[in-house]
Amino acid sequence: MKTEHIEYEADGVRMVGTLTVDNRHAEKRPGVLVIHEAGGLSDHARGVAERLAALNYVAFAMDYFGDGKAPSDWSKIAEQLETWRADPTGIRARGLAALEVLKAQPETDVTKLAAIGYCFGGTTALELGRAGADLKAIVGFHSGLQTARPQDAANIKGKVLVAIGTADPIIPPEQRAAFEAEMTAADVDWRMTLYGGVGHSFTNPAVDALNRPGLKYDQQADHRAWRAMIDLFDETLA
Repeated sequence: MKTEHIEYEADGVRMVGTLTVDNRHAEKRPGVLVIHEAGGLSDHARGVAERLAALNYVAFAMDYFGDGKAPSDWSKIAEQLETWRADPTGIRARGLAALEVLKAQPETDVTKLAAIGYCFGGTTALELGRAGADLKAIVGFHSGLQTARPQDAANIKGKVLVAIGTADPIIPPEQRAAFEAEMTAADVDWRMTLYGGVGHSFTNPAVDALNRPGLKYDQQADHRAWRAMIDLFDETLA
């Protein structure tokens, strides 16, 4: 297994992402862009990339804050995310630049690309789709669903899956309903899987250490959501 940290520029900022690929095979294979949670590029996103590489995908865990880490001040993180929610131009630019890094790898089959994301990373994956990125599959785990440009859903080319906990305080039912209306109006092939009683960040075991209401790892939901993603990949990237 090859793991490589790659520096690249996006939106005028130096980024450092992590590429993971099984280099024992010579053939080209589907590429998956892995987009981290609001806490920054961490072992969680890198671990997801390793799991995907073991399944013979080329996985690039992108960076969207810069230098491969998040600001230490959570108020600055929140401010940056709100800026992108109000105008997704910047986060789309950062995602598209990372997608170009993935496409540039010699192992990547550029006709078979997917983007998956966690928390605001899922929001980013959806914004890539709205920006018209050539993605066969887009997956958001406990991802924010709102956008300032719902009309851009008409640009989505691939199939969409979002996995949401019904007890997630960050993604209330009205946000889910607005997303449904957006996807339906744009005639997107989409699906939303709801996990009863499950909170935010349910795929990340490290979240329990934060001891924040509404944020909790759920092993069963994590496994079920992963399986749903693999089913979508089998459908779109095979």
